Amino acid sequence: MVEPASLKRPRKHTKERPPTAMGRFWLRLAAIVFYPLTALLSRVRVHGLANVPATGPALLVLNHVSHLDPIYDAVTVHRAARIPRFMAKNTLWNVPVLRNVLTGVEQIPVFRQTADARKSLEAAHGSLEDGKIVIIYPDGTVTRDPDGWPMTPKAGVARLALEHDVPIVPAARWGTRGIYDHYAKKFRPFPRKTVHVRIGEPLDLGEYRGRAADPQVLREISELAMGRVRDLLGEIREEQPPAGFYSPVRRREPRNDDDRA
Repeated sequence: MVEPASLKRPRKHTKERPPTAMGRFWLRLAAIVFYPLTALLSRVRVHGLANVPATGPALLVLNHVSHLDPIYDAVTVHRAARIPRFMAKNTLWNVPVLRNVLTGVEQIPVFRQTADARKSLEAAHGSLEDGKIVIIYPDGTVTRDPDGWPMTPKAGVARLALEHDVPIVPAARWGTRGIYDHYAKKFRPFPRKTVHVRIGEPLDLGEYRGRAADPQVLREISELAMGRVRDLLGEIREEQPPAGFYSPVRRREPRNDDDRA
């Protein structure tokens, strides 16, 4: 059952504040822009908002189907009276003005396949230690699954979950790809769509606490978290989710005779 609109704001305004006046300015500006934007593009239906902890650190694990997802997820977490901190591509910090917004509201740059890759998790660890909510997309990018189901999850979510005894909250969102489909290069704001967000109860990782972060444990935790996200997505779509995760096959360039020598 979808929660009525009256339950979308069950808490008072967050007591969290960015550390600087400029950060607080950018947060207010983002709220002024993003709330009307999501309302203009779609009807938003949220279920399970109370599962977002009212205080303290938490790791919110979500699927990723469109470049619009962070906007909707930010509004959802803000409705729960919390400030969202995303693990976002470091290249976004190269965009004028946007870099000021991202820095001001303490977002976390992700350095993929570089010497600075560890800095991404270090910053996320720091945010959790400071009692903040961190949003992570274990897909790593917008899913390439033709049907929009999650891809094989990255291990970052498991590393964060193992090191911090904080609520690991799975959530799924569906409908944003109908508005903007990155791979098909289609933007379809009309007719107005419905975006569903379903937030599950925190995962029980008790059996993994105290265990070494070996590849097997990291894979099990990552798949456990993303498996619950996949199940929530199936509930939204009223479909049976696939048993496994989508794994795109990378094409290999054919070798010529010189390559074989």
